[in-house]
Amino acid sequence: MFIFHHFNFNVLDLEKSLAFYDAALGLKEVRRKTAPDGSWVLCYLGDGKTDFTLELTWLRDRKEPYNLGENEIHLAFLTEAYEKAHEKHRQMGCICFENPEMGVYFIHDPDGYWIEIVPPAAVC
Repeated sequence: MFIFHHFNFNVLDLEKSLAFYDAALGLKEVRRKTAPDGSWVLCYLGDGKTDFTLELTWLRDRKEPYNLGENEIHLAFLTEAYEKAHEKHRQMGCICFENPEMGVYFIHDPDGYWIEIVPPAAVC
């Protein structure tokens, strides 16, 4: 009865986050909603292949970094070009953890959210 629609990350610098998600994962803005008074922006990013979106929420009055706790949550992306992606992310300096035994690695965005990069062979 339910289908996935979107996932949310709150961000401090929307433009910096948009640039990161485009450069690191090729995600593009597909829609945006802005508060009439400009106090918040919801920006939805898509991969151009699925209907699933990542919602980036920016709050004008938020100045301090978000408390991600132990950051045990993450978003995962599948890629056929795993080695190429790994090299790109290494050059970007955004790899924060590698798990060779599982065949995956993680990158972090400007706000510290972790994103898992998964090759098809590692899918459970």
